[in-house]
Order: sequence, then structure tokens, then C-alpha cells
Amino acid sequence: MEMTIKKLSVLAGISTRTLRYYDEVGILKPARINSSGYRIYGQKEINQLQQVLFYRELGFSLEKIKEIITSPTFDNLTALHEHQQKLLVKQKQLTRLIATVEKTIAEAEGKTKMSNQEKFEGFKQKMIDDNEQKYGDEIREKYGDEQVDKSNQKVKNMTEEEHQYISQLAENIHTTLAEAFKTGDPAGELAQKAVEIHREWLTFYWGWYKAEAHAGLGQMYVDDNRFKAYYDKEVPGTAEFLRDAILVYTSQQK
Repeated sequence: MEMTIKKLSVLAGISTRTLRYYDEVGILKPARINSSGYRIYGQKEINQLQQVLFYRELGFSLEKIKEIITSPTFDNLTALHEHQQKLLVKQKQLTRLIATVEKTIAEAEGKTKMSNQEKFEGFKQKMIDDNEQKYGDEIREKYGDEQVDKSNQKVKNMTEEEHQYISQLAENIHTTLAEAFKTGDPAGELAQKAVEIHREWLTFYWGWYKAEAHAGLGQMYVDDNRFKAYYDKEVPGTAEFLRDAILVYTSQQK
């Protein structure tokens, strides 16, 4: 089956402008250009567009999608199974949030009582599920299922005061690290203060502290592109700076 860009646009529910852009950036090339200069797409391209839209729905960037689908090891069936699992996770998240909304409506109507913890259970579980989906395999391999499960349970049982405390720690890490980076000295006072706050943040989730584990996490921030992108989002090089500062800090803990 072949179709013009216009027909594919209607079929997929996206604009022809988007399809042209996908062509320009190398995500979805047409099968051929006909004698009139129109882009023509075949079944292979139709299937590939479906994959692109699945990845977009799951929140992947266009750059990451291109990297995945143009890889020599890309397998269509394997990707579909992965989409299925990720979408099932999203479905469970939505089901929990819908249940939370329904309970909140019932409370507003005077039909039931709802604890403050219940009001945020759905959001906490979504955060846990999102983290598992993004980083679960690496974290579990590095620290073990038992430790990760304990950390997840702590998030689920987090009180309002604990949430405020951990949120403030995360903000303090960000601001202190940004100031420390300007000094260019990972062994300096500001950098070591940022790591001390980072240790406090980690210990809340871990319930324990080991310098080796802290150093290993710092290295993961550099080795794993997802963590690296998070820390380098505003200033490139921040992930490496934090890793180096953690190595200085942990070397003094041994």
C-alpha cells in the first residue's frame, strides 16, 4: 500500500507539516518522491510512523526517538511489547488518579471522609512508577530489589512534613550546586556543602549511608545519559562537577 503525504496525514491524525519535519530531521523518510515531487509512503513507513507516535505518547524526545528507531538493533516487535508494558503502567497511574478524584468528590459532597495521606497517594505512586520506568533497571541492579522497594515504600508513606522537608533539600541541592559550579572547584566549601545536602537527601530515601554507594551514584550521574541530561539541563558539565565533588567528599569518609 502506498499513499501520499496528505493521505498519511489524515490517516494518522497529524499535520503534513509534521510529516515534512520528520523527513527533514531523519525520523521518517518517504519511500520515494514521485514525478510530481510528492512524498510517497509505503507500509514500512506507515508502521514506522506508528512507532514514532507511540514513543511521542510515552514522552520521548524526537532526538531520542531517532536514535532508537534508526539503530541497527531496533526490533519492531520488541518495541511494541515495550510500548504495551509502558502504556499499562500509564493506565494504572490514570486509574489511581481517577479513583483519587472520585474519593475527593465524594468527600466534597459529604458522602465520605478522606485522610490527607489518601489525597496524595495517587500522585506518590505515579512518581514511583515513573522513576521505575525511567531508572528502575539500573537502580535495582546497582542497589538490589530490597533496598529499592524500601525506598519506594518510604515515598508512599511520606507525610506532608516529610514531603516539604525532602522538597526543600532537593531545592537546596540545586541552588548550592549551581553556585558551587561557578567556583570551578569541586573540593571547595560550596561544592562540599552541596554534597553534604545531597547525602542528607539520599539518606532520607535509603535509610542508611555508605560512601562507596554515594560515589557509585555520582558516577552513574555521568555514565547514564538520562541522569546526565537532568543535571546538565541548565549548565553543561554540572553532572561531572557533582561527581567530582562527591568523590572528594566520599574519599574523606573512608
